[in-house]
Amino acid sequence: MTNYGGLTEEFTDYSSSNIVVVPVPFDGTSTWIKGADKGPQAILEASENMELYDIETDSEVYLNGIHTVNPVADVDTPEQLAEKLKPVVEQIFKDKKFPVILGGEHSVSIGAFQAVGECFKNVSVLQLDAHSDMRDEYEESKFNHACVMARAKEICPVTQVGIRSSCIEEKENIDPKRTFYAHKIKYSNANWIDEVVSQLSDNVYLTIDLDVLDPAFLPATGTPEPDGLSYRDVINLIKKVIEKKNLIGMDVVELAPIENNKASDFLASKLIYQILSYKFSKK
Repeated sequence: MTNYGGLTEEFTDYSSSNIVVVPVPFDGTSTWIKGADKGPQAILEASENMELYDIETDSEVYLNGIHTVNPVADVDTPEQLAEKLKPVVEQIFKDKKFPVILGGEHSVSIGAFQAVGECFKNVSVLQLDAHSDMRDEYEESKFNHACVMARAKEICPVTQVGIRSSCIEEKENIDPKRTFYAHKIKYSNANWIDEVVSQLSDNVYLTIDLDVLDPAFLPATGTPEPDGLSYRDVINLIKKVIEKKNLIGMDVVELAPIENNKASDFLASKLIYQILSYKFSKK
């Protein structure tokens, strides 16, 4: 298996690495375009082609060590997946390392949320996503990808950013004061980043569904939605979160690779590396 960054053994030993990448190739509940189970490997392969020097932070974050564990796989349901992933993420937190979970569809985040709830106090989840994912149950499962943020909300406060698609049944579960809709971000709220950050707890877990981005930036996702955020919108928000709060971990989900079009794969990989660069250059 490819490791994130294509790094030599010197920079991938678990004991000395500050960052741990967890591939989770699960696509058991997606309902339109399949292929998110191929996302983790596509991100890892694209990462081998990144320059490891980050211009903006003038840093080489891989020097902090990035260990890639074996994929969390061989499960049939999202409930089984959460049960299997939770202790993996808990151990990473207990070892005082920074987890990066690679999905897979968005249901992979639930096990990570559960680990966050066990390991941290004064924590909130920041969701970047086109979809609110606030159904209480979908297709006879409370752990379906369409329910992932309803499960997060049961654990800690949630702030939602980039939302532009919901079903009417989700409306009662959505807190409008903690939801930053894409059309308002783009066209009527110049201060949205500061407002998002002001809502967050001291500790923040970040979940990024890549369909938060406009399909012009990233078409390779299971449910693309028009009128999304730009790459720089996303980066500027996360940069400010890292400046003001303690980012404790993250997941990046819903990449459904397109054959012979590697731009989306590379964007996802580069996004992760830039976030890590912000996080560890702050230290």
